Amino acid sequence: MIVDCHSHVWTCPGHISQDFLEESNRRARDTPIDLHVPPERHWPAMAAVDRAIVFGMRARHAGIMVPNEYVAAYVRQHPEKLIGFASVDPTCDPVIPTLDQAIDGLGLRGVKLGPIYQNIHPTDPRMLPVYEYCEFRRIPILIHQGATFPKKAPLKYSLPILLEDVALQFPELRLVIAHLGHPWIDDTLVLIRKQPHFYADISALHYRPWQFYNALIVAKEYGVLDKLLFGTDFPFTTPEATLDALRNVNLMAKGTNLPTLDEKEIDDIIESPTLEYLNLE
Repeated sequence: MIVDCHSHVWTCPGHISQDFLEESNRRARDTPIDLHVPPERHWPAMAAVDRAIVFGMRARHAGIMVPNEYVAAYVRQHPEKLIGFASVDPTCDPVIPTLDQAIDGLGLRGVKLGPIYQNIHPTDPRMLPVYEYCEFRRIPILIHQGATFPKKAPLKYSLPILLEDVALQFPELRLVIAHLGHPWIDDTLVLIRKQPHFYADISALHYRPWQFYNALIVAKEYGVLDKLLFGTDFPFTTPEATLDALRNVNLMAKGTNLPTLDEKEIDDIIESPTLEYLNLE
């Protein structure tokens, strides 16, 4: 089974501020990315996968405020395939009421956080109730703990190693570090090696081909390929492009003595047991 553990749904404009949109366009790799991702665009994009985790984001500081109700309404249209995650911004949302409403009221099954977007240290006291709630309820968290493009997003809050204290304080918490914590990929890999319930997804890395290849090889050397989850970061890339990049990752080493992944290792990432790892079966 192929599970895309990282995809977005929102409207733009509407849920996304003009500042965020302009910065996204300015930092685009080739051409500006269409950030308008309503359900009618997201659904056909997921044709290549069997299940998809989908979420918005609540990050007032960065200018992304997607109602959890919006995500839940979409998931209700396709419950056989979609798994909805909530988001909560501890700087402006009442944490426990927001999570209760999202999980018990709306039927969402995980939580998306982004300290760099929310302008908050991942171990700020306002964040701790989120971890405590999710650990107690056996709810997984997917956290953006790595770089991003908005100029006011504080990199000091995005270092993956800051999550070590979270793992030690909440040892049963299931947590996925998005984008392998790039560019601090080595830190992410040693962290998920140490912490049994911490994982990382490979989303939005393949368009930096050397970084992508090197990340997977280092993951192999550390023995944590089994803790990497397939994900895309749609609309920033697609399932088809990510699958193609994985299946061709060894081209980077062609004609050299550089190490490679074998076919089974690649297939195991594509069909990672995400639902089992995250208590979503």
